[in-house]
Formats: sequence, C-alpha cells, structure tokens
Amino acid sequence: MAGASRCVLVVDDDEDLRRTVTMVLAEEGYRVLQAANGADALTRLHDGPLPDVILLDLMMPVMNGEQFRRAQRADPSLSEVPVVVMTAAGSRAVEAIAALGPTRVLHKPVGLEPLLSAVDEVASGHERSGRAK
Repeated sequence: MAGASRCVLVVDDDEDLRRTVTMVLAEEGYRVLQAANGADALTRLHDGPLPDVILLDLMMPVMNGEQFRRAQRADPSLSEVPVVVMTAAGSRAVEAIAALGPTRVLHKPVGLEPLLSAVDEVASGHERSGRAK
C-alpha cells in the first residue's frame, strides 16, 4: 500500500470533503487526522504526532489556510511539515498561493488520481528527522 505508515492531516471546513478524503486515503493505507480549520490544525500539530503531509484548504472560518500557513511557517517545530494546498480559488490567486510556499497545489474539484499522486509523492519524500510517529 502506498501510504503504509504515513500520516496525513486533512484541514478543510467541508465535513463531507474531509470524510471522503479521509476514506480514500485510509483505503490506501494512510493514517489520517482531520481538522475543520487552521486553529484546530495547529492544536492537532502541537499535540502530535506530526504528519508527513498536510492537505490544506484556504477558505475556512475561524482561521483560514493563509493564516494557518503563516503560523505554521513561523513555528520551527512545525515549519518543515510539507503542505499541499487544495483550493477552488483558480488562476486569480496563483501569486497569493505561491507566496504561502506550498509543496504542491491541487485545484478543486480534486480528482482521485491527482490527490493520491500528490499525497504519495510528498509524503514519501518527507524525512521525519527522528520525530515521533
């Protein structure tokens, strides 16, 4: 299985999307954590263990993806976790998204193959540097 022993944090305010992505990734062998917004995601990251990759929506209540990403990058204990942005923002937001420094960008609606490919490539390339699993 592609995701064997890999962990993904799915951050999206759309509960149906989170559930669907979680189900798909779990079927591929990933361990999946969920957060409904950026603030919830930061709490999960600080509580550990750190995931191999974060799937991040940008438009969410409480703390959006941009605010989350700024906080994540400012925290040395979290800054190295790679982020795959999932967005419906389209081409009008290319520069703003690039400024967030994501490892990858997926445009919603995200197809199954692009999602699995991006998660597998990013999670497989992420060195955990001795962090707890």
